[in-house]
Amino acid sequence: MLSFIGRSIIQKIITLFFVSIVSFLIIHLAPGEPSQVDPLNPKFTPEMVERFRNEFHLDKPLHIQYTYFYRDLFTGKTVSWKDNQPVLKKIWERFLNSLPLFIVGTILTWTLSFPIGIRSAIFRGGVYDRSATFFSYLLISIPGFFFAYILIIFVVTRFHVPVIGMETFGLGDATWFRMAMDRVWHLLLPSVLGATGGIAILSRYVRSQMLEVEGQDYVRTARAKGLPAEQVHYKHALRNALLPFVTMFGLILPGLIGGSVIIESIFSWPGMGRMAYEAILARDYPIILTVNFVSAVLVLAGTFISDLLYLVVDPRIRL
Repeated sequence: MLSFIGRSIIQKIITLFFVSIVSFLIIHLAPGEPSQVDPLNPKFTPEMVERFRNEFHLDKPLHIQYTYFYRDLFTGKTVSWKDNQPVLKKIWERFLNSLPLFIVGTILTWTLSFPIGIRSAIFRGGVYDRSATFFSYLLISIPGFFFAYILIIFVVTRFHVPVIGMETFGLGDATWFRMAMDRVWHLLLPSVLGATGGIAILSRYVRSQMLEVEGQDYVRTARAKGLPAEQVHYKHALRNALLPFVTMFGLILPGLIGGSVIIESIFSWPGMGRMAYEAILARDYPIILTVNFVSAVLVLAGTFISDLLYLVVDPRIRL
């Protein structure tokens, strides 16, 4: 088991190294140069351009730029070209803003998808299964931004409460309880919106996987032995149906970066996805590269978590 974990860690470190090289090259092979931030600005003189290039090592070969960039990144010296603020500080602030959306949306998705999918598989072809299938495909078909505007219009016109941003403007003198409830209220709509599509898709996967496992010989044998239906479904079938979802669960971590760009933009939520989108528009290379690097770390961390969960779910890997 320890050798399996050790090999997994070494493979992911090597993968991260190559991902950092490829992402750095792709960013710098894009049309234009970083020094062409605003060529129409008369204040952006050739002397300022040259000083900009020297300060950020843009006049050196790519491999030297790569070394300088990751050296400054790991020492906390990398700054944004847009506002000259430390990159890691900006990303950490946006990360803390995106984290509640991610946690609440993930909890809603995974706690609701499995009961819906399992019940649909058990009562295949029934009224519940047909209804769940209809609403799942309906939620999958509706674009996220359209559904978001419908929710905003309904909530604002029906309850007359603000839903944009992280908090209501003008609550400076409010009690801590009111401020906490206001933050929870602003968190509710974007979290529910982010979970709807995931519930619709994941519940379909759960249903199909359960139907596949329910048709295996060992499940039919368990039924023939007279075991209770709950034990057959949840002990024999569900445990073996969980293997694909172990991988899926490990890959939800990158959702902290890019899974909420549309939601954060619509609800004016200052999160990671919105920051990455604004950095791309502003050609803020340090932010783009750092966000890409963090995304790669989250993907590899997620796959490592999947490896550890496989040790728990599948005893063949432990052996």
